[in-house]
Parts: sequence; structure tokens; C-alpha cells
Amino acid sequence: MDNLTIAVLGTGIMGEPIARNLLRAGFGVRAWNRTRAKAELLAEDGAVVCDEAAEAADGADVVVTMLHDGDAVEQVIAGVLPAMEEDAIWVQMSTVGAEATDRLAELARSRDVAYVDSPVLGTRKPAEDGALVVLASGPRDERVDRIFEAIGSRTMWIGEGTEASRLKLVANSWVLALTTAIGEAVALAEAFDIDPRLFLQAIEGGLMDTPYAHLKGEAIMKRELPATFRATGAAKDASLVAAAGRAAGANPRLTDAIREQFRRTIELGHGDEDMAAVYYAARSQG
Repeated sequence: MDNLTIAVLGTGIMGEPIARNLLRAGFGVRAWNRTRAKAELLAEDGAVVCDEAAEAADGADVVVTMLHDGDAVEQVIAGVLPAMEEDAIWVQMSTVGAEATDRLAELARSRDVAYVDSPVLGTRKPAEDGALVVLASGPRDERVDRIFEAIGSRTMWIGEGTEASRLKLVANSWVLALTTAIGEAVALAEAFDIDPRLFLQAIEGGLMDTPYAHLKGEAIMKRELPATFRATGAAKDASLVAAAGRAAGANPRLTDAIREQFRRTIELGHGDEDMAAVYYAARSQG
């Protein structure tokens, strides 16, 4: 148990700091990424960088997937499941939505592989700080608990199936709405020829205040928007929220509007910037 080996498949904005914290916790880490250069960043910290995802998974105790979407996870894991040890666990941390999560869980069952649905709340900075909130559903195991302790500030176990991914969609609906509202408030203030900082001062300390408004608001006003979570990812997540909500019988009209704002953000050339770049959609007419 002390020599736990973890395969981390996907070492992008979130996967790389997650893998780094696992290394700092003393775990053996095998890293794979479609673009190998991103995984190579972990080599100096002791990760074994693999050319193939199945190579990373072969002999690992736990396989962690942190990839862009459900299609990417399904494509990669199809070649990985046959390489996994009999008692290995698949910890699926990517945000893929409800339908894809159910499909991946069924794929794991068909191969008799233990599957933990465990998306996370947080962007790159919390990931770097080991301060993610892990939402987890599925079979609880000491190995998985140790991984979550290394990468997060707390873990919420909420069911035996894929409830975690559905809770993640609920949380995403909130953060997407909040980010879009902050961008629009700044854009409106500027349109009215009012210093947007007056808006932040007006809400400061009151019931409407949130540290997130100041964090994103200041970044927007400074036009300093390096991606902690890209606008392209926000557009994807808005689509996942809307689709899952509608399939479950809800009417997520606000999320539909938010999705269109992020699509406009991408059209304006800000897709690779932080999700707070949705401000540009609010500022743009036409």
C-alpha cells in the first residue's frame, strides 16, 4: 500500500498539478498526455512519462483520467481497461456530463473494473495548492481516499452511482452564471462611463459580496486573463449542464443564454483565455 502507483492520463491545466501533488505525497506516478511535452514537465519531479496510455496503466493500482470531454475519455480508456490490473480502480475526474458519465460507468462494469465518479470543484490555483473539493460517487477504497487527501481540501461522498457528476453540473451552473454576471456588470459600468471598481466597492461587505467577484472583476479590468479555466471549457460545460438539465425535466434557460455568451466569446477570439473573458461578449454588440 505504501508504494501506491497511479497512472495519470491527461496532464493539462488540471491534470498536471494533480499529478504533481500526488508525487509530493510520495506516490509513484506514471504520466501520459496526448501531447507528450506537457507530461514531460512532470519528469523532473519523478514521474515516469509514458508514450501510450495503456503503458501508464499497466501495473498501476489506480488509473486517473483528467481529459477534456467524454469522447476523449472513452477513446483513451478503451485501450487502457484491458491493461489494468484485476484489482485496479478507475478514478474518473474529468467533467463529462451526465450521459457520458453513465456510459463510462457502464463501460467499466462491462470490463469488471471498479469505477469512481469523482469530478472536482476548483481551477488551476486550487489544484496547485492541493485544495480542490472532490465530489465522489462509487465504491470507497483506502487507496482512493489517500489520493483525494493529496489533491484536495475535502471530499464529499454522495452516492454509489454517478451522483457526483450531476452535482458537479449543478455547481458549474452556479459558477458559470456568476462569472458571466461579473463580466456583464463590468461591461455595463464601462458602457455607462462608470469606474467598474465602484461596483465592487458597492457590493463589498454586503450579502451580495463574494471574493470571486473581486478576483474576476479585477482580472477583467486589468485585461489580465491567463487561463485558470478556459472559455472553451466553460462553453463545453454550459452545454453539458443544459443538456443534462433538459433530459432530467428541468428548463435551464439561463444556462442556454450563458452558453451563447461563451460561444460569442470564442467567436471574438478569446476562447483560450480565462472564462472571465466572457466579459468581451457582454461588451460586444452584434
